[in-house]
Amino acid sequence: MSNKRVYLDYAATTPLDAGVLQKMLSFFSEDFGNPSSVHSWGQRAEGAIEAARVKIANRLNASPSEIIFTSCGTESDNLAIRGVALAEQTSRGANHILTTPVEHHAVLHTVQQLERYFGFTVEFLPVDPFGMVDPLDVKARITPQTALVSVIYANNEIGTINPVAEIGAICHEAGIAFHTDAVQAAAHLKIDVQKEAIDLLTIGAHKFYGPKGVGALFVQSDHRLIPSQTGGSQESGLRAGTQNVPYIVGMAEALEASQGNLADEAKKLLPLRARIISGVLANVPRAQLTGHPIQRLANHASFVFEDVDGNRLLMLLDQNGFACSSGSACKVGDPKPSEVLTSIGLSDNWALGSLRVTLGKFTTQEEVDSFLAVLPSLVEKARRSA
Repeated sequence: MSNKRVYLDYAATTPLDAGVLQKMLSFFSEDFGNPSSVHSWGQRAEGAIEAARVKIANRLNASPSEIIFTSCGTESDNLAIRGVALAEQTSRGANHILTTPVEHHAVLHTVQQLERYFGFTVEFLPVDPFGMVDPLDVKARITPQTALVSVIYANNEIGTINPVAEIGAICHEAGIAFHTDAVQAAAHLKIDVQKEAIDLLTIGAHKFYGPKGVGALFVQSDHRLIPSQTGGSQESGLRAGTQNVPYIVGMAEALEASQGNLADEAKKLLPLRARIISGVLANVPRAQLTGHPIQRLANHASFVFEDVDGNRLLMLLDQNGFACSSGSACKVGDPKPSEVLTSIGLSDNWALGSLRVTLGKFTTQEEVDSFLAVLPSLVEKARRSA
């Protein structure tokens, strides 16, 4: 067992960047004012929030007034989907939602609640064996009753990147709001909400070296949302509650740093990703890559192993000093196969043996090689106990 711990779960969360932390610190102590207060302490806090709003808007090619701060990516998904769906139902009786079976639970559980309690019909778009949506399927399924289309930008479990711009163009032509969960994508892909015809877009800071507990939602100015959290008039009346000033400042700094370094990060991560994929497929029997082989996040490698207990494999890896995940971080400990993996056609004896390996800016080739050296024997141990 290795004495060195190796973190290979950057899709679950990332460490807070040291420079981001420094930008945040004064807002915990010196500049601690409530941004809704009229005195100078409050004005400094409000100024910091608005500067952060401008930074994030510039990175997304949006207007500052279109950026709404929330507590996390999950809340942003909830506000986008529930807010648009209920507004469209109220204004024109729309009760149809199009989404995919490979969304994060923040999307899936929200649309399921709308179906169960608010009279919506949820239709799931087909996905191919890589978990990708065909834009023509979106076009074929939009109806006059469609309130919203929500398609994940890049999948958290299998890394596949969807053709978001093509889907957005189809939705715009039909006059239907298009939402995309970009929580995983924002760390690795250039996002332009104008070019990609996105109406609502979700991000969460802790996926790109920002703090946990803060997120943002882009809402194109033409779209009306019914707030899911009411109270004060903060965030254009869409998200009541005193804003978390230091975390918002940190998110803006982290997004600016991450989006400003995409090419260099990809140049580093792509060879490491290729090394993992080739090493696993060459040396572990009865293994399959999940997700698209090319159109996938630069840091993301995911696999299934036949007749392996995925949770047992994670424990064995952890005992040997390696932090990985079984698909979504939310699925650890869940004995049922992931909906994402069953949606792409995998049987339970494959889907229950999933492994997600995600890299970050601190990952080294030495760490990757040490992981590849121990993985085959650990898979066999997990297979024998399955």
